[in-house]
Amino acid sequence: MHQRVSVHQMCFAGAEVADYVRQCQNLGAGRISFASPAILAEGGMADVRTALDGGDMAVESIAHVFRPGHLSTNPAEWLESRETLSRLIDDAAALGARSVYMLTGGHGELTWEAAAESFCEAIAPCADRARAAGVQLAIENASALYGELHIAHSLADAVTLAEMAGIGVCIELFFCWAEADLPALFERAMPRCHLVQLSDYVYGDRSLPARAVPGDGAIPLERLIGWLLHAGYPGAFELELLGPRIDAEGHPAATARAAANVSELLIRLRA
Repeated sequence: MHQRVSVHQMCFAGAEVADYVRQCQNLGAGRISFASPAILAEGGMADVRTALDGGDMAVESIAHVFRPGHLSTNPAEWLESRETLSRLIDDAAALGARSVYMLTGGHGELTWEAAAESFCEAIAPCADRARAAGVQLAIENASALYGELHIAHSLADAVTLAEMAGIGVCIELFFCWAEADLPALFERAMPRCHLVQLSDYVYGDRSLPARAVPGDGAIPLERLIGWLLHAGYPGAFELELLGPRIDAEGHPAATARAAANVSELLIRLRA
């Protein structure tokens, strides 16, 4: 597997931590990422440490929902979310993770601007803590169909929010590949881009999530990755595979094929 390919835990959704890590080892992955419940659960850190012990895989990132409910302008409602993120930052640093990327929390009844300002104020101490710990905080772009969990539903909005908060960006190509003027957006995002996530989309799929193995669908990944490399992106390209197509093929087989396809693409692009 190419050294810049990372495998997200969602590629093996439902698997125990030890099984997920073992599957990644079998694939030859050098980088893996976790979802925060695996870390924050009782005994979670111990399970992750045990699974990683003796291996040579780096923890690339940890995915996290900052606020499980809607965002609020009431500071008293941020405290638990802020404390959880602070704990996760410490755990990420202990694992050597490069970043923690987030969904913000939902829209609720707030305007975008009010929700964004509340999010920025809520995470400000966490952003300072992460910088001190050497962990990058980031937000990703996600579909408006996740409006109960997030407010940044285009790459442009994700970059704007990251600039407001003084944190980074995770570019999820599945949710932004059809946006206008992507080369310019990539250039704007690049100073704060800490992760790029890959999958594919087959025209006509309507399920959520409707992801496919890279190379099976319509997303022009070679062109998009070429633009990202031209913009100076130095980091990992992470596989995040889920949905009916992945279930039907089987997660190990789909992930292995995705890793091979993306590795070949990166070699072709001299990444």
